[in-house]
Amino acid sequence: MVSTPTRPAAARTAAPGSKPSSNTARTPVRTASTRAAAAGPVPTPAARVRGWYRGFWSALEGTGKSRNGSTYYLILGSTLALTAIGIMMVLSASSVEAIAAGESPYSAALKQGLFAAIGVFVMFVLSRVNVVWLKRIAWFAILGALVLLVLVLLVGRSALGNQNWIEVGGITFQPSEAAKLALALWMATVLHAKAKLLHQAKHALIPVVLPGAAAVIGLILLGNDLGTAMIVMMITAAALYFAGVRLYLFGIAGVVLAVGTVVLAITSPNRVCRILSWTGQTCADGSDVNYQSTNGLYALASGGWFGVGLGQSRQKYSWIPEAHNDFIFAIIGEELGLIGTVVVLVLFAVLGTAIYRVVVAQQDLFHRVLAGAIMVWLLGQATVNMAVVTGLLPVIGVPLPFISYGGSALLMSLCAIGVVLSLARAQMEPNMQPKGMLKFGPAGFAKVLRKRAGARSAARRPAAAASAKAPAARPAAGPITASSPGRKPGTRTPAPKNPARKRT
Repeated sequence: MVSTPTRPAAARTAAPGSKPSSNTARTPVRTASTRAAAAGPVPTPAARVRGWYRGFWSALEGTGKSRNGSTYYLILGSTLALTAIGIMMVLSASSVEAIAAGESPYSAALKQGLFAAIGVFVMFVLSRVNVVWLKRIAWFAILGALVLLVLVLLVGRSALGNQNWIEVGGITFQPSEAAKLALALWMATVLHAKAKLLHQAKHALIPVVLPGAAAVIGLILLGNDLGTAMIVMMITAAALYFAGVRLYLFGIAGVVLAVGTVVLAITSPNRVCRILSWTGQTCADGSDVNYQSTNGLYALASGGWFGVGLGQSRQKYSWIPEAHNDFIFAIIGEELGLIGTVVVLVLFAVLGTAIYRVVVAQQDLFHRVLAGAIMVWLLGQATVNMAVVTGLLPVIGVPLPFISYGGSALLMSLCAIGVVLSLARAQMEPNMQPKGMLKFGPAGFAKVLRKRAGARSAARRPAAAASAKAPAARPAAGPITASSPGRKPGTRTPAPKNPARKRT
């Protein structure tokens, strides 16, 4: 029996009398499953968001290192905008109380502007300093901060139950604000030196947490300032996180901090009363310590979409105590409305995103820890302040960075931004780096002075001496033309005679 060869399926289904196509026989049938397999896995919403985020920053500043300095200028622009808004709102919020006290309505705003001018100058100076050079002063900075915190407890001035200020010659300074930057710089230096040993718990905690951060937090708590102590705890946790220590240490630290917070709250009648008022209950003595927070919510509610107008706040007429300090965000919401508060939120979001871009681009542990600690310090403090004003947290005395009244807080915040700007500037290509300010630093400053002195001495030299040293110009040799003197026009130039040729 002879077997009959099988025909392709396409040929069997073809019309009678037509020849099967060779392309039809060889082309595979593409189904929905094969098309999905060829297209690849479907990206998740989180992957799409990450792709959009990376694409946005690539289009904004280019890939790799920042080519056009967008990160640098976003940090600088948002910082200067927040500082300008702060001076304007301090003037608006403090003028009424200043007039009631018999002072000039511009006194607080002028002081804030003076510290802002000093802070902006120091910020630009630090932005031109190599951050590695700051390692040399890290230990001196933390020791100086500890000495100042001890002096606060001995000779410091107390206000509103907190002993945080030192007054020298009519100028009040808050050492706890300087301790934040000093602690961040010191922790970055120590963690960088122990980078290969951080997988061990004892090397990760000693001496960064014990006794370093613990001493700073303890001295601040002795001054009865729980809000600042919480911010220092956040800075410490951020430094350890960006250094890459084991995550189980954060769980242990969270349990210890939770127990410590409960103990500190129970042992202070004022803190217990604040927590009870925040939950809607009445204190044992019948006082309402939530009075400030309640009027802050009234201010936000009365502002509406566009506010009642700049300088037209009603709640600043002693309804909100210290309206230009911790509750200045409520005055912004009342005078500028929801639009004004959203502008402030967007500026902080831009600042945080740009600093985060600087942090993730760092390869050196010292740079990453320092920038990460500063980022958590500024953004964490802003978040806590806004949460207190909006009633999400009990009343805690934490100022809003760059905006609340306070020269020490503003000066140290601008100095911290200067350090971040130095890191952002180092990521830019050399031809794109801003060079308007002097290149500060001991060696750089001396070099600039030497260059200027040399330029002045060169300018004093007489021009005649410089021209005498120049060689005299020799006339260029060229062919004899018809226009040469002593020759008639139209005559030909005779060929030169060859003395070696013999005549016959």
